[in-house]
Amino acid sequence: MLKLRLSMGGTKKRPVYKIVVADSRFPRDGRFIEKLGFLIPLCQKKKKKELDFSQKE
Repeated sequence: MLKLRLSMGGTKKRPVYKIVVADSRFPRDGRFIEKLGFLIPLCQKKKKKELDFSQKE
């Protein structure tokens, strides 16, 4: 079964999450099938995009 997951990254107290499609049997930060975008929950004054679903072709 495939699931959408947030895979953790970043540094201490500055989290960055990758939005990925992964098999439900794999660990949270383990192997994934495809990266869909990223989420930065602590953007300072909206300098960066908080949520991005860019497609790299």
